[in-house]
Amino acid sequence: MVRTRVGYAGGTTENPTYRNLGDHTETIQIEYDPARISYEELLSIFWSSHSPTAQPWSRQYASIVFYHDETQRELAAKSKEQERTRRQAKIYTEIVPAGAFYPAEAYHQKYRLRNTPDLMQEFSAMYPDNADFVASTAAARVNGYLGGNGTCEQLQEEAGSLGLSPAGQNSLEQTVCPGR
Repeated sequence: MVRTRVGYAGGTTENPTYRNLGDHTETIQIEYDPARISYEELLSIFWSSHSPTAQPWSRQYASIVFYHDETQRELAAKSKEQERTRRQAKIYTEIVPAGAFYPAEAYHQKYRLRNTPDLMQEFSAMYPDNADFVASTAAARVNGYLGGNGTCEQLQEEAGSLGLSPAGQNSLEQTVCPGR
């Protein structure tokens, strides 16, 4: 991933917030490098990361793929049908055009990283402006590792490029690779 942001999309309310979501859905905006990961691979991760056969109990938590062009729409629809066939169940995931995306409040961004004080202290020093922190590829990568995405080998390969001090790298490795 190049970067991620959490926020709200799919509704008509202008400038939604967590406390005034209106008809939007909580979502994640993913910026990725297609030379490193394909849209199909992202869809595969999407399907394996939640329960698309569970009917959402509110619009806030609906399962939705927001597409940006006809190719993405076709790939999303094809993957949805494959999931329906594989699971032999109704899939409640919607596939809709991407409209306006509204970033969530600062305290929602990079949640895992924000709740890891020693690493967050380093990122706060690197990115005193919250917008720069949210846009940071390194912050997105570290947040992903803290969320259980990525292997120890991947982390060790890129740890030096994340901007962390040696103590920060060690802390992250201990969290991601316990017992090493």
